[in-house]
Amino acid sequence: MSEPGIGKKTVRDVDVKGKRVLVRADLNVPLENGAVTDDTRIRESLPTIQYLLHRGAKVIVCSHLGRPKGRDESLSLAPVAGRLGNLLDREVLFVDDCIGPEVEQAVARMSPSQVLLLENLRFHAEEEQNDPEFATQLAANADLFVNDAFGSAHRAHASTEGVTHYLPAVAGFLMEKEVRYLSALVANPPKPFAVVIGGAKVSTKIAAIDHLLPKLDMLFLGGGMANTFLKAVGIDVGSSLVEDDQVETARRIVAEARTQGAAVHFPVDVVAADRFAADAHVTTVPVGQVPHGYMILDIGPQTVQRYGAALQSAKAVVWNGPMGVFEMEKFARGSFGIARAIAGLKATTVVGGGETAAVVARAGVENEFTHVSTGGGASLEMLEGRELPGVAALQDA
Repeated sequence: MSEPGIGKKTVRDVDVKGKRVLVRADLNVPLENGAVTDDTRIRESLPTIQYLLHRGAKVIVCSHLGRPKGRDESLSLAPVAGRLGNLLDREVLFVDDCIGPEVEQAVARMSPSQVLLLENLRFHAEEEQNDPEFATQLAANADLFVNDAFGSAHRAHASTEGVTHYLPAVAGFLMEKEVRYLSALVANPPKPFAVVIGGAKVSTKIAAIDHLLPKLDMLFLGGGMANTFLKAVGIDVGSSLVEDDQVETARRIVAEARTQGAAVHFPVDVVAADRFAADAHVTTVPVGQVPHGYMILDIGPQTVQRYGAALQSAKAVVWNGPMGVFEMEKFARGSFGIARAIAGLKATTVVGGGETAAVVARAGVENEFTHVSTGGGASLEMLEGRELPGVAALQDA
């Protein structure tokens, strides 16, 4: 399949030589004792930064980190500057603000192919308020804006939407990749197209399922939300989590899928526990035979096997939501089994961020997927068919 376009200009479409380029990256990484403990998001930002450096741009990187209330030194991006420098194998300059005279002076001193990282955007409340004056000051030190922070693209903040009113704005490579697989692919997927949906609640996934429903050929259900679907088709789920107000919605989704000829796959066996705890008493039983007082916390091994076999014919798979409470070892096998099954397919395989990305990382198969999204909320909104503010604001191709 040829790669679909994303309908927006990217860094390939603009001349960056000698330009001051403001890059909005997603460097919201975990820190412990002032050190980066997981640099995945930093690594994901490298292709865009390296592309700009190799073409002689002055690269000014900005990002948020955590949810500071005012200036919080424990959420400074200073440690990230060090890690970014190590990965780029060059010095990354750092300035302890993101606007103002100090930034202006630091940018004025920059030479082509240098990198400057600005301090945490959220040290200023105006960032999340999408304050026009703050956005103007952010834009003042640059000639071009590149948004590569997909994980924040669903928020209309000063650094994702506001600056685009003052600078030419294009997508970075990560943003391009995310939009390509979560929007362009889903708009016209190779067939058969399979969707694997899990997570705790149906209510958080209805919009995504409804958007994907007309396009899918196979729907696989797991996680806590599968209990609501099981109840909708008359299967007893014991004391499991069920959204009673969504039973009719689940019934409608199953009916619509079957009407269009899509196969709906339900768990055939489940892992049930007498309580929600890591040391709970656990039993694996056929679906519909959950003991009194027990709750379903994972799909069973037969379900993993059947889902894996059915997925073999898929040409494209989108997976959003774990199959069970994967944070607890006793209830992680279903999610890990599905991760390995999808990873082994000869198909375009896309993971919709958040907890599902954590599952494939823990299963050790993240590199075997076509694309693992870096954005939880942003990826879900894109699967719902919504245009993200940070994407909509970019220049059309």
